[in-house]
Amino acid sequence: MIKPIVAVTTGDPAGIGPETSVEALMQEEAYEKTNSFLIGPKIIIEKALQIKNCDFNLNVISHPSKGKYEFGTIDLIEPKQYSTDELKNIRYGEIQKIAGKISYDNIIKAIELGNSKIIDICATAPIHKEAIKLNNIKEAGHTEIFGNNTDSKYALTMFHTQNLRIFFLSRHISLREACDYVTKERCVEFVENIDSVFRTLGKTSPKIALAALNPHASDGGLFGYEEEQELKPAVNEAKNKGLNVVGPVPADSVFFQAKNGTYDAVLSLYHDQGHIACKTLDFEGTITLTWGLPFLRAGVDHGTAFDIAGKNTANYISMYNQIVVAADYWKQMQENK
Repeated sequence: MIKPIVAVTTGDPAGIGPETSVEALMQEEAYEKTNSFLIGPKIIIEKALQIKNCDFNLNVISHPSKGKYEFGTIDLIEPKQYSTDELKNIRYGEIQKIAGKISYDNIIKAIELGNSKIIDICATAPIHKEAIKLNNIKEAGHTEIFGNNTDSKYALTMFHTQNLRIFFLSRHISLREACDYVTKERCVEFVENIDSVFRTLGKTSPKIALAALNPHASDGGLFGYEEEQELKPAVNEAKNKGLNVVGPVPADSVFFQAKNGTYDAVLSLYHDQGHIACKTLDFEGTITLTWGLPFLRAGVDHGTAFDIAGKNTANYISMYNQIVVAADYWKQMQENK
């Protein structure tokens, strides 16, 4: 069986990313489905191994082709060389400039490998946006970093939770801005991209629900104008293009309906609208996938958890799930090429 090559970025070193990344690669099934390696500074990963009481061998490599990819060994690529004192002085649970730099460098290294088609998947541990910002990095989060540093037509975020597939029109902007972001043109574009994603997975004419913005989908304009002026015209235009889309569907019911199989996917209009649905259904089982890049990007749906970092109490399940679920999607894509 051909296995995808997976780069696992270990996130902010002051958070739980390094320890959950290590524990994810302590699971034998990860090696049955993938050839996975970590990206992060050796000193940080050695510390994570100690936290997890892990006696696996640490194999520092210069290129993914050098990896052993076997249970009992964790392969590691260091993104850059840092001062030993800087690394040893990183404190768990605190926002630090050097931690933000490392987490960003990890991502950029993975992107370099992905742009060169050396890896198939990048699985990402959480970063801290304030630590990133201390380094004058303009992007707000993973999706923006990947989108801006790859030759991509789009970077489309999808949440996978059990049988829910939720896409997002906007994410890391204020709620006020998100409301203004809802336009007919954007909605049509996103529905087209969602349809394209499902076609790469072998599903033609996926049924896509466009979530409403206002309560009761505005009840004909009683509670807002976006449904009448932007969302309904978007659905009509998408249908005229041959896309299987319905809506706007009231947001208090659309996710329940999708969970029960009424729709293949939901286009959520802003960050919390879709996040709340996924995290309520299965907080630890929710993972994120970014489509439209030269490679598949996966991520966890939780943060750096500074309050428990370094205490060996963080749950690794999301970190592990994103690796194996992304591998399953990758396999589907290969079968349908």
